Amino acid sequence: MARSTKAGKARQAAVAAGSNPYVRRVVEDEELRKNVVQAFEAARHAYHRMSNGKGPVKALTDDRKVQRDLRSAADSLRQASEQFRGKRRRRRLGLGKLLVVGVVGAGLAIALSEDLRKKVLDQLFGAEEEFEYTSQTTPAAEKTAT
Repeated sequence: MARSTKAGKARQAAVAAGSNPYVRRVVEDEELRKNVVQAFEAARHAYHRMSNGKGPVKALTDDRKVQRDLRSAADSLRQASEQFRGKRRRRRLGLGKLLVVGVVGAGLAIALSEDLRKKVLDQLFGAEEEFEYTSQTTPAAEKTAT
């Protein structure tokens, strides 16, 4: 039996790693790597804040920054696990964005359409009555100097 060299073992490990679908996904997917790095950084920051001498329970219950970091780490890990499993996140149009688009669209429609603008104004302030204005005052006669 031939002795394996370190280079041969390293080559075998590289081939085995290259054929692993999870390793390939990590190498190819930049967003997955970004999520893993964000989760690691947030967890590390939370750990440093928790190990400042107050104790982990007090840090978890009182320190808002620790809570925010742990929440961020959990979100990043959740996204990374979904990407590992191949699930793609559907981008939904949020209610706030939909509302903004509707308001902007309605504003443009009112601004650009004179008929629509008149209808809206009539609904808001009542139908406009047309009238003619005639002055009932006459100009004062100039006084003559004596």
